[in-house]
Amino acid sequence: MKIVFLDAISMGDASMHEIAALGELVCYPSSTAEEARERVKDADVAILNKVKVDKAFLDAAPRLKMVQEAGTGINNIDVKLCEERGVLVRNVAAYSTDSVAQTAWMHILNLTGRAFHYQEFVTSGAYSRNPVHVDYAHPFTEISGKTLGIVGMGAIGQKVAKIAEAFGMEVIYYSTSGTSHCKEYPSVSLDELLEKSDVISIHAPYNERTAGLIGYEQLKKMKRSAFLVNTGRGGIADEKALALGLDEGLIAGAALDVYVTEPLPLDSPLMHLKHPERLIFSPHIAWYSKEARARLASGMALNIRRFKEGEL
Repeated sequence: MKIVFLDAISMGDASMHEIAALGELVCYPSSTAEEARERVKDADVAILNKVKVDKAFLDAAPRLKMVQEAGTGINNIDVKLCEERGVLVRNVAAYSTDSVAQTAWMHILNLTGRAFHYQEFVTSGAYSRNPVHVDYAHPFTEISGKTLGIVGMGAIGQKVAKIAEAFGMEVIYYSTSGTSHCKEYPSVSLDELLEKSDVISIHAPYNERTAGLIGYEQLKKMKRSAFLVNTGRGGIADEKALALGLDEGLIAGAALDVYVTEPLPLDSPLMHLKHPERLIFSPHIAWYSKEARARLASGMALNIRRFKEGEL
Protein backbone atom coordinates (compact mmCIF):
# COMPACT_ATOMS: atom_id res chain seq x y z
CA MET A 1 0.00 0.00 0.00
CA LYS A 2 1.43 3.36 -1.04
CA ILE A 3 0.78 6.27 1.31
CA VAL A 4 1.60 9.77 0.07
CA PHE A 5 1.77 12.75 2.46
CA LEU A 6 1.47 15.83 0.25
CA ASP A 7 2.27 18.59 2.75
CA ALA A 8 4.19 16.87 5.51
CA ILE A 9 5.93 20.07 6.59
CA SER A 10 2.75 20.85 8.54
CA MET A 11 3.68 18.09 11.00
CA GLY A 12 7.08 19.56 11.80
CA ASP A 13 9.26 17.09 13.69
CA ALA A 14 6.40 14.77 14.71
CA SER A 15 7.30 11.11 14.19
CA MET A 16 5.66 9.34 11.26
CA HIS A 17 6.91 5.87 12.26
CA GLU A 18 3.44 4.47 13.02
CA ILE A 19 2.22 5.44 9.56
CA ALA A 20 5.42 4.27 7.85
CA ALA A 21 4.90 0.82 9.37
CA LEU A 22 1.64 0.46 7.43
CA GLY A 23 3.03 0.66 3.91
CA GLU A 24 5.32 2.58 1.59
CA LEU A 25 5.23 6.13 2.95
CA VAL A 26 6.39 8.97 0.71
CA CYS A 27 6.46 12.45 2.27
CA TYR A 28 6.64 15.76 0.40
CA PRO A 29 7.14 18.96 2.43
CA SER A 30 4.53 20.77 0.32
CA SER A 31 2.70 20.34 -2.98
CA THR A 32 1.14 22.68 -5.48
CA ALA A 33 -2.14 21.55 -7.05
CA GLU A 34 -0.26 20.38 -10.12
CA GLU A 35 2.40 18.57 -8.07
CA ALA A 36 -0.27 16.93 -5.93
CA ARG A 37 -2.00 15.48 -8.98
CA GLU A 38 1.27 14.00 -10.21
CA ARG A 39 2.23 12.60 -6.81
CA VAL A 40 -1.05 10.77 -6.12
CA LYS A 41 -1.33 8.99 -9.47
CA ASP A 42 -0.22 5.67 -7.94
CA ALA A 43 -1.22 6.31 -4.31
CA ASP A 44 -3.66 4.19 -2.33
CA VAL A 45 -3.85 6.67 0.55
CA ALA A 46 -3.31 10.44 0.43
CA ILE A 47 -2.56 12.40 3.58
CA LEU A 48 -2.96 16.15 3.35
CA ASN A 49 -3.53 19.26 5.41
CA LYS A 50 -4.33 22.14 3.04
CA VAL A 51 -4.12 20.54 -0.41
CA LYS A 52 -7.53 20.67 -2.11
CA VAL A 53 -9.22 17.44 -3.08
CA ASP A 54 -11.43 18.21 -6.09
CA LYS A 55 -12.40 16.55 -9.36
CA ALA A 56 -9.01 17.18 -10.98
CA PHE A 57 -7.26 15.68 -7.96
CA LEU A 58 -9.43 12.56 -7.94
CA ASP A 59 -9.23 12.14 -11.72
CA ALA A 60 -5.45 12.00 -11.39
CA ALA A 61 -5.57 9.28 -8.72
CA PRO A 62 -7.27 6.15 -10.12
CA ARG A 63 -5.89 3.92 -7.34
CA LEU A 64 -6.85 6.22 -4.49
CA LYS A 65 -9.01 4.58 -1.83
CA MET A 66 -8.59 6.89 1.15
CA VAL A 67 -7.98 10.57 1.91
CA GLN A 68 -6.70 11.25 5.42
CA GLU A 69 -6.93 14.84 6.62
CA ALA A 70 -3.95 15.81 8.80
CA GLY A 71 -6.22 17.69 11.16
CA THR A 72 -9.90 18.09 11.97
CA GLY A 73 -11.34 20.54 9.43
CA ILE A 74 -12.12 19.08 6.00
CA ASN A 75 -13.16 22.25 4.15
CA ASN A 76 -10.44 21.50 1.58
CA ILE A 77 -11.99 18.16 0.61
CA ASP A 78 -14.99 17.62 -1.70
CA VAL A 79 -16.45 14.94 0.54
CA LYS A 80 -19.51 14.31 -1.62
CA LEU A 81 -17.40 13.69 -4.71
CA CYS A 82 -15.13 11.38 -2.75
CA GLU A 83 -18.18 9.38 -1.64
CA GLU A 84 -19.34 9.11 -5.25
CA ARG A 85 -15.89 7.84 -6.25
CA GLY A 86 -15.75 5.35 -3.39
CA VAL A 87 -12.89 7.21 -1.70
CA LEU A 88 -13.00 7.11 2.10
CA VAL A 89 -12.44 10.43 3.89
CA ARG A 90 -11.19 10.53 7.47
CA ASN A 91 -9.96 13.22 9.83
CA VAL A 92 -8.75 13.20 13.44
CA ALA A 93 -11.04 14.81 15.97
CA ALA A 94 -10.19 16.10 19.46
CA TYR A 95 -6.42 15.69 19.18
CA SER A 96 -5.82 19.42 19.77
CA THR A 97 -8.51 20.26 22.35
CA ASP A 98 -6.08 20.98 25.18
CA SER A 99 -3.62 22.73 22.87
CA VAL A 100 -6.21 25.11 21.40
CA ALA A 101 -7.77 25.82 24.78
CA GLN A 102 -4.35 26.70 26.17
CA THR A 103 -3.64 29.03 23.25
CA ALA A 104 -7.01 30.73 23.64
CA TRP A 105 -6.21 31.37 27.29
CA MET A 106 -2.71 32.56 26.43
CA HIS A 107 -4.37 35.23 24.30
CA ILE A 108 -7.08 36.06 26.84
CA LEU A 109 -4.51 36.53 29.60
CA ASN A 110 -2.17 38.53 27.36
CA LEU A 111 -4.97 40.84 26.28
CA THR A 112 -6.42 41.42 29.72
CA GLY A 113 -3.05 41.29 31.49
CA ARG A 114 -1.11 43.48 28.98
CA ALA A 115 1.80 41.01 29.03
CA PHE A 116 3.43 42.25 25.83
CA HIS A 117 3.16 45.89 26.85
CA TYR A 118 4.81 45.27 30.21
CA GLN A 119 7.62 43.27 28.58
CA GLU A 120 8.32 46.16 26.20
CA PHE A 121 7.98 48.72 29.00
CA VAL A 122 10.78 47.06 30.95
CA THR A 123 13.12 45.98 28.13
CA SER A 124 12.92 49.37 26.38
CA GLY A 125 14.24 51.07 29.49
CA ALA A 126 11.00 53.00 30.06
CA TYR A 127 10.52 51.32 33.44
CA SER A 128 14.04 52.21 34.53
CA ARG A 129 13.31 55.86 33.72
CA ASN A 130 9.87 55.76 35.36
CA PRO A 131 9.38 58.15 38.30
CA VAL A 132 7.60 55.45 40.36
CA HIS A 133 7.92 51.70 40.84
CA VAL A 134 4.82 50.79 38.76
CA ASP A 135 3.51 51.49 35.25
CA TYR A 136 0.70 53.66 36.61
CA ALA A 137 -0.57 54.66 33.15
CA HIS A 138 -1.45 51.13 32.01
CA PRO A 139 -3.37 49.07 34.60
CA PHE A 140 -4.51 45.60 33.57
CA THR A 141 -8.01 44.10 33.69
CA GLU A 142 -9.00 41.64 36.41
CA ILE A 143 -11.12 38.86 34.90
CA SER A 144 -12.69 37.46 38.06
CA GLY A 145 -16.37 38.34 38.02
CA LYS A 146 -16.32 39.16 34.32
CA THR A 147 -18.31 37.33 31.64
CA LEU A 148 -16.76 35.05 29.03
CA GLY A 149 -18.89 34.53 25.94
CA ILE A 150 -18.05 31.46 23.88
CA VAL A 151 -19.06 31.10 20.23
CA GLY A 152 -19.38 27.36 19.68
CA MET A 153 -19.61 25.16 22.78
CA GLY A 154 -18.01 21.97 21.49
CA ALA A 155 -15.18 20.09 23.20
CA ILE A 156 -12.75 23.03 22.94
CA GLY A 157 -15.34 25.58 24.00
CA GLN A 158 -16.20 23.51 27.04
CA LYS A 159 -12.53 23.18 27.98
CA VAL A 160 -12.12 26.96 27.72
CA ALA A 161 -15.26 27.40 29.84
CA LYS A 162 -13.93 25.15 32.62
CA ILE A 163 -10.75 27.20 32.82
CA ALA A 164 -12.83 30.39 32.95
CA GLU A 165 -14.66 29.03 35.99
CA ALA A 166 -11.32 28.54 37.75
CA PHE A 167 -10.65 32.25 37.22
CA GLY A 168 -14.04 33.13 38.68
CA MET A 169 -15.67 34.15 35.40
CA GLU A 170 -19.29 33.75 34.40
CA VAL A 171 -19.74 31.77 31.18
CA ILE A 172 -22.41 32.10 28.49
CA TYR A 173 -22.39 30.74 24.95
CA TYR A 174 -23.93 31.03 21.53
CA SER A 175 -24.66 27.84 19.58
CA THR A 176 -23.82 28.40 15.91
CA SER A 177 -25.71 25.24 14.96
CA GLY A 178 -28.88 26.40 16.67
CA THR A 179 -28.86 23.35 18.93
CA SER A 180 -27.76 24.04 22.50
CA HIS A 181 -26.39 20.65 23.54
CA CYS A 182 -24.34 21.90 26.49
CA LYS A 183 -26.53 22.34 29.57
CA GLU A 184 -23.79 23.39 31.99
CA TYR A 185 -23.84 27.01 30.84
CA PRO A 186 -26.57 29.41 29.66
CA SER A 187 -27.16 29.40 25.91
CA VAL A 188 -28.00 32.89 24.64
CA SER A 189 -28.62 34.68 21.37
CA LEU A 190 -25.70 36.18 19.51
CA ASP A 191 -26.85 39.69 20.34
CA GLU A 192 -27.05 38.90 24.05
CA LEU A 193 -23.62 37.34 23.98
CA LEU A 194 -22.16 40.39 22.24
CA GLU A 195 -23.76 42.82 24.68
CA LYS A 196 -22.96 40.99 27.92
CA SER A 197 -19.49 39.53 27.33
CA ASP A 198 -16.26 41.08 28.58
CA VAL A 199 -14.30 38.53 26.55
CA ILE A 200 -15.55 36.59 23.52
CA SER A 201 -13.70 33.46 22.42
CA ILE A 202 -14.53 31.79 19.09
CA HIS A 203 -14.47 27.98 18.88
CA ALA A 204 -16.77 27.23 15.96
CA PRO A 205 -16.26 25.59 12.55
CA TYR A 206 -16.31 27.70 9.40
CA ASN A 207 -19.50 27.12 7.43
CA GLU A 208 -22.45 28.97 5.90
CA ARG A 209 -23.76 29.83 9.38
CA THR A 210 -20.51 31.23 10.74
CA ALA A 211 -18.94 32.99 7.74
CA GLY A 212 -18.66 36.68 8.69
CA LEU A 213 -20.57 36.03 11.91
CA ILE A 214 -18.73 38.85 13.69
CA GLY A 215 -18.82 41.92 11.44
CA TYR A 216 -18.80 45.66 11.99
CA GLU A 217 -22.40 45.79 13.24
CA GLN A 218 -21.69 43.01 15.74
CA LEU A 219 -18.56 44.77 17.01
CA LYS A 220 -20.67 47.88 17.64
CA LYS A 221 -22.85 45.83 19.99
CA MET A 222 -19.89 44.78 22.15
CA LYS A 223 -18.64 46.66 25.18
CA ARG A 224 -15.87 49.12 24.36
CA SER A 225 -13.89 47.45 27.14
CA ALA A 226 -14.36 43.96 25.65
CA PHE A 227 -11.83 41.67 23.97
CA LEU A 228 -12.28 39.25 21.06
CA VAL A 229 -10.22 36.08 20.59
CA ASN A 230 -10.42 33.81 17.53
CA THR A 231 -8.67 30.44 17.61
CA GLY A 232 -11.48 28.82 15.61
CA ARG A 233 -11.40 29.52 11.89
CA GLY A 234 -10.45 32.55 9.83
CA GLY A 235 -13.39 34.42 8.37
CA ILE A 236 -15.74 33.93 11.29
CA ALA A 237 -14.66 37.39 12.40
CA ASP A 238 -14.61 39.66 9.34
CA GLU A 239 -11.00 40.86 9.07
CA LYS A 240 -11.69 44.21 7.40
CA ALA A 241 -14.45 45.01 9.89
CA LEU A 242 -12.25 43.97 12.80
CA ALA A 243 -9.39 46.20 11.64
CA LEU A 244 -11.77 49.13 11.35
CA GLY A 245 -13.44 48.37 14.67
CA LEU A 246 -10.13 48.18 16.50
CA ASP A 247 -8.93 51.47 15.08
CA GLU A 248 -12.23 53.12 15.99
CA GLY A 249 -12.08 51.73 19.51
CA LEU A 250 -15.30 49.74 19.23
CA ILE A 251 -13.61 47.10 21.38
CA ALA A 252 -10.51 47.25 23.56
CA GLY A 253 -8.52 44.59 21.75
CA ALA A 254 -8.41 41.32 19.87
CA ALA A 255 -6.18 38.29 19.36
CA LEU A 256 -6.14 36.10 16.27
CA ASP A 257 -4.60 32.72 15.51
CA VAL A 258 -6.50 32.04 12.27
CA TYR A 259 -6.99 34.03 9.07
CA VAL A 260 -8.95 33.93 5.82
CA THR A 261 -5.73 33.55 3.83
CA GLU A 262 -2.82 31.74 5.49
CA PRO A 263 -0.09 32.77 5.84
CA LEU A 264 -1.52 36.24 6.49
CA PRO A 265 -0.80 38.52 3.48
CA LEU A 266 1.37 41.56 4.12
CA ASP A 267 -1.32 43.78 2.61
CA SER A 268 -4.00 42.57 5.02
CA PRO A 269 -5.78 45.46 6.80
CA LEU A 270 -4.89 43.69 10.04
CA MET A 271 -1.22 44.45 9.33
CA HIS A 272 -1.80 48.17 8.91
CA LEU A 273 -3.73 49.29 11.98
CA LYS A 274 -3.48 52.83 13.28
CA HIS A 275 -3.50 51.22 16.72
CA PRO A 276 -1.49 47.99 16.33
CA GLU A 277 -1.17 47.68 20.10
CA ARG A 278 -4.82 46.60 20.18
CA LEU A 279 -4.20 43.39 18.23
CA ILE A 280 -2.18 40.30 19.13
CA PHE A 281 -1.24 37.76 16.45
CA SER A 282 -0.18 34.14 16.49
CA PRO A 283 0.59 32.14 13.31
CA HIS A 284 -2.17 29.45 13.33
CA ILE A 285 -0.24 27.73 16.08
CA ALA A 286 -3.02 26.70 18.49
CA TRP A 287 -3.14 23.11 17.22
CA TYR A 288 0.62 22.77 16.98
CA SER A 289 1.89 21.72 20.40
CA LYS A 290 4.32 18.79 20.40
CA GLU A 291 1.79 16.70 22.25
CA ALA A 292 -1.09 17.53 19.88
CA ARG A 293 0.96 16.65 16.80
CA ALA A 294 1.95 13.34 18.35
CA ARG A 295 -1.72 12.55 18.99
CA LEU A 296 -2.57 13.61 15.44
CA ALA A 297 0.07 11.29 13.94
CA SER A 298 -1.21 8.38 16.03
CA GLY A 299 -4.80 9.17 15.10
CA MET A 300 -3.97 9.18 11.39
CA ALA A 301 -2.10 5.90 11.76
CA LEU A 302 -5.09 4.35 13.52
CA ASN A 303 -7.45 5.39 10.71
CA ILE A 304 -5.13 4.04 8.01
CA ARG A 305 -4.57 0.80 9.92
CA ARG A 306 -8.32 0.28 10.31
CA PHE A 307 -8.79 0.95 6.59
CA LYS A 308 -6.00 -1.48 5.71
CA GLU A 309 -7.53 -4.18 7.90
CA GLY A 310 -11.00 -3.66 6.43
CA GLU A 311 -12.60 -2.17 9.53
CA LEU A 312 -13.67 1.03 7.72
